[in-house]
Amino acid sequence: MKPLGAFLLLAASVLLLRSTALSSLATRGLVIDALAFAVVVWSLRHGDLWGSTFGFVLGLIADVDAARWLGRHALVLALLGYAVGRLSATLVRESARTQLALIAIVTFVHQAWSSAFELGGGSVGAPWLLARALDATLVTSVAGTLVLAALRRATGRPLFGYAFRTSSEG
Repeated sequence: MKPLGAFLLLAASVLLLRSTALSSLATRGLVIDALAFAVVVWSLRHGDLWGSTFGFVLGLIADVDAARWLGRHALVLALLGYAVGRLSATLVRESARTQLALIAIVTFVHQAWSSAFELGGGSVGAPWLLARALDATLVTSVAGTLVLAALRRATGRPLFGYAFRTSSEG
């Protein structure tokens, strides 16, 4: 029951944060991709099966919340959660460089995917959307890595534990 409670608490917290404080920052041009950050953290901690499940559920709820196409975020976040979860068994998960790189890659892919729906079939706004994705990648990866470092320092213990086998292995 404890993992399910953490699952729901993190999902609710990220969606609430995204709808309140982060939306006001986004109107000023500072985009922080809380969805991508949460999927990376959950996938590093719980592996590929739970990472893809968390990404899918979080994406579906975000689509309903934003009144967008259902599945727009869910598909990409589920795939990214699975990929990060698979990689988490082979990476040094406590390394700040690893976390920075993973958050940057996942944020860029998520932002590029989401931006593709905003183009509406044309490529006129592609440079602006690419710049927006790169800005969000830079801000989210640096802020996310600092948040993880602060949490690690505050708790005094590793956040992600030791390496484990992925769920698809016997």
